[in-house]
Amino acid sequence: MAREQIAVLMMAYGGPGKLDDVEPYLLDVRGGRATTPQLVEEFRTRYARIGGRSPILELTRAQAAGVARALGDGFRVYVGMRHWHPFIQETVEEIIRAGYQRVVGIAMAPHYSNMSVGAYEKKLLQTAGERLDSSLVRSWWHHPRFLDAVTNRVKDALQRFPWPSRVRVIFSAHSLPERIVASADPYPEELRGSAEEVARRAKLSDWRLAYQSAGATPEPWLGPDAGTVMTELAKAGNDAVLLVPIGFVCDHVEILYDIDVEYQALAKRLGIQLERTKSLNDDPGLVAAVADVVRTAAAERGWL
Repeated sequence: MAREQIAVLMMAYGGPGKLDDVEPYLLDVRGGRATTPQLVEEFRTRYARIGGRSPILELTRAQAAGVARALGDGFRVYVGMRHWHPFIQETVEEIIRAGYQRVVGIAMAPHYSNMSVGAYEKKLLQTAGERLDSSLVRSWWHHPRFLDAVTNRVKDALQRFPWPSRVRVIFSAHSLPERIVASADPYPEELRGSAEEVARRAKLSDWRLAYQSAGATPEPWLGPDAGTVMTELAKAGNDAVLLVPIGFVCDHVEILYDIDVEYQALAKRLGIQLERTKSLNDDPGLVAAVADVVRTAAAERGWL
């Protein structure tokens, strides 16, 4: 019965399902603040370039299906989005209506920041209140199966270059406002930790950590920007760069547009070969890592 099982809520950012959804989606991202017509059109153009929609929901559902198979009986896996349907709040209500009393929440972002993963947690807890006993997975960047999965992607991508030993590697993740550093937010440290572990596993002797997809606000954001690092490497005589977006676990606009369109255009101007690792999506290693941390979170609460 549902009351004897544990619900799992896998949370992701969300994205518009069609071009007409772009404006209301941005309204939610901006906390209800109106978006200028110019910015709406800019984002509509971006999504048009990647197929007219974001694939993040279907990919997160594919990840959830894999996690459900790995967890087996005793768990039921749900999906909720932070900024689009099905919203986290909607899915929490669905979990409660189904009779569940316990939920393990996990954001599909391996590295913790109060501004990112913390925001997912807040939406879950605000909606659940005292109606659900909630266990939250804060970060999972250090899980060996996740690190091994990224390492395998790196090794595969290096084979696309004629001289793999000459490739310079850039690990990237979504930038956040620089002010998080003052609050001892663990995000930069966790990113560097995962990059170091993958570099060790892949035996990379030359790599950099950079950020991408910074917001359009006047305050300083974490850097350096991956495009700036690409430019520096090209000016130093390097003609082969591998971008490893280690902060992202599936294809969405920051991968399919920011990297595959904008950074590829930059690479063409710089005269360098740019490749990126294929996104993990529902890779068995990623699925195993998520299932393991979910099961551990439940066990630590005495639910198993």
